[in-house]
Amino acid sequence: MTNYGRKVLPDDYKGKWFILFSHPADFTPVCTTEFVAFTIRYKDFQRLNTELIGLSIDSNYSHIKWVEWIKEKLGYEVPFPIIADPRGQVAEKLGLLHAQSTTSTVRAVFIVDHRGIIRAILYYPLELGRNIDEILRMVKALQVHEQYKAAIPANWPNNELIGERVIVPPPSTMAEIPERFKSYQCFDWWFCHKEVPSSEAEEARVFLKRVAEVRK
Repeated sequence: MTNYGRKVLPDDYKGKWFILFSHPADFTPVCTTEFVAFTIRYKDFQRLNTELIGLSIDSNYSHIKWVEWIKEKLGYEVPFPIIADPRGQVAEKLGLLHAQSTTSTVRAVFIVDHRGIIRAILYYPLELGRNIDEILRMVKALQVHEQYKAAIPANWPNNELIGERVIVPPPSTMAEIPERFKSYQCFDWWFCHKEVPSSEAEEARVFLKRVAEVRK
C-alpha cells in the first residue's frame, strides 16, 4: 500500500522505467532533502519515461503527514507514491534492512527498465544523501546503451577521452578487427567509439547543467 493507493510492481509500470528508492525514515532531515530533490527533478524523470516510488518502514499515515508537512513548510508537493512497509516485509525481501539499525531501511536505489528488469542498484550510508542528478544520468545512459548497443564511458556525455561519443562493444573474432578501423574511430582494435545523435548527449547535458546550477 502507498499514500497513492495500492501499487503492484512491476505490473503497474509496464512499458515504463521506474526508480524504487528506500529511505531510513520519514521526518528525518537528510530524507527530507532527498524527497525535495526528487520532486524538483520529477519532470526530468518523466521525460525519460521513468517514474519514482519511495519506500520506508513507516505507516501510510506517517507518509501522508510527512508529505503534507513538506508541502506546507517547504512548498513542494511530492508527486510520487511512497510504499508503507511498517512490518518490514518488503524491505526484508529486498535486503533493505540496515545493519546499523534493524528498524530503518537502507538508502538504496533500484533502477528498473521498461521490461521490469533491475538494471542498477545503489546503496548509500545513513549519513549521506543521494545525488539525484547522477541517478538521472544513469537512467539516460542506460537508455542510450539500450538503443545503440554501446557501452557508456565515464562522466558521459563529457568524457575526458571521447566526449559525448559511446564505446563500441569489442569484436568476437579476429576477422572483425580490420573492419572496425574502417567503421569507427579507434585508439586500438579493442577501444573503438562512435557518435550518437546529438540530441541524446544534449539531453544528458541538461541534467548535468542542473548540477552546476544547484551548486551555485
